[in-house]
Amino acid sequence: MKRDYTNGIKDDVEFFVGTEVEHTPAFGLKTLFVTGVNPTETIQRLVAQHGCEHIYLGANMSFDPGNFLEDPTSSDAWDHMIKSVLELGVLTTLDFDVKHVEWVLEGCYAEHDNFIPQISVKIPYIEQLRYNATLKIDDKDFKASNPGVWCHSLHDLLDRKAFTPWNKYTKDEPL
Repeated sequence: MKRDYTNGIKDDVEFFVGTEVEHTPAFGLKTLFVTGVNPTETIQRLVAQHGCEHIYLGANMSFDPGNFLEDPTSSDAWDHMIKSVLELGVLTTLDFDVKHVEWVLEGCYAEHDNFIPQISVKIPYIEQLRYNATLKIDDKDFKASNPGVWCHSLHDLLDRKAFTPWNKYTKDEPL
């Protein structure tokens, strides 16, 4: 994802610092944003150096554990980094696509009280779906793991209190 920083567009930024603007439990906290897999020692040093209260892993849509279903070892680097960062005790978000929910669950990250799973569901042109659109939170199969399904009006989910406009993402400082 191309990201607009205060000094222009950069594709190669691995770390940046800013205030968490998304409406999660870390909203408003000084945050170290981490793109891709990076050494825990570097993350820990930057958190201390910049006084960060929160770590955001998978920034700029960078989380990609590979094809972990066919090759479980392809995700080892992500798994090691996430577990090591969670052990630091700092509030930590992992931004991941909905298709990776089972991978995240298998990693047992949610057993840490400082873990915020940020499940990303991409719905382009959402406003064009209009008033009757419904988001269904389903299961992977009938009666597979959930007690049922949840259906929410997209109109109700698009509440102004939960919205973050793109211009709020421009105040971060690349490191």
